[in-house]
Amino acid sequence: MEEMTLGTILAVFEEMFGAGLFWAMVVVAAVITVGYIYVLIRDREMSMRKFLLAQLSMPIGGIAAVWFVLWVTRSGLQHMGGPIDALLILAIFGAGAVGFAILVYVAQSLVRGKKVES
Repeated sequence: MEEMTLGTILAVFEEMFGAGLFWAMVVVAAVITVGYIYVLIRDREMSMRKFLLAQLSMPIGGIAAVWFVLWVTRSGLQHMGGPIDALLILAIFGAGAVGFAILVYVAQSLVRGKKVES
């Protein structure tokens, strides 16, 4: 591997998660992103109450993401080999936390709808 290309990264993720699971995760992420954009356009503002609840849910998403990756790779925290592994776990935690917060915000907005000011 001489160069880091998009194709190389996709091949690594497909090998790690399996092609079906990887592309299913990509589709789910795309659907959540489209839902988030829809909610922002529909409401024309962010609800701070929904945003706070979404932020409070972030640790759950981060822990779930780390657990999911460790489960899929059939690995454990005892298999961490060095500082780069710790940084990768932190990056996975951060990505899971942000993704879950967006999911919670979208779900709240779609279920509750927009509050009409009177």
